[in-house]
Amino acid sequence: MGDNVIARNREALRDYHILETVEAGIALSGTEVKSLRNHQTSLKESFARVENREIFVYNLHISPYEHGSIFNPDPKRPRKLLLHRAQIRDFAAKMEAKGLALIPLKMYLKRGMVKVELALAKGKRQYDKREAIKARETAREIQRAFKAVKKLRG
Repeated sequence: MGDNVIARNREALRDYHILETVEAGIALSGTEVKSLRNHQTSLKESFARVENREIFVYNLHISPYEHGSIFNPDPKRPRKLLLHRAQIRDFAAKMEAKGLALIPLKMYLKRGMVKVELALAKGKRQYDKREAIKARETAREIQRAFKAVKKLRG
């Protein structure tokens, strides 16, 4: 049984160097889980921060459940991530020492529970992004050349 991916943060892979990832649980209310099962969420511009030996994720948008009541929670409220104390301590120390960020990469369902893949990341510079684009374009040109040679031979 594979993971059922709810949302991905594709911009994070473009804007950050991913150094380390970890799976975390997330504290949600019932209607938020129903919205997530309908894929009504966005990880765009979301980030996590360590506060009082706990990790919270900010700017994670979960749309209100359409069949919910007036008591639906705020779509962009901070949500607590569930990790072991040692993992939180480790992330906090690395973030302070190296100036790194905690970025959610994807949300998925695992055995009925909502999980977040959290990454310790370092921001890319503009020239790093240009180099990545150049490498990707070069790889495409090489693939095209191989296909052209294959057509000529075959």
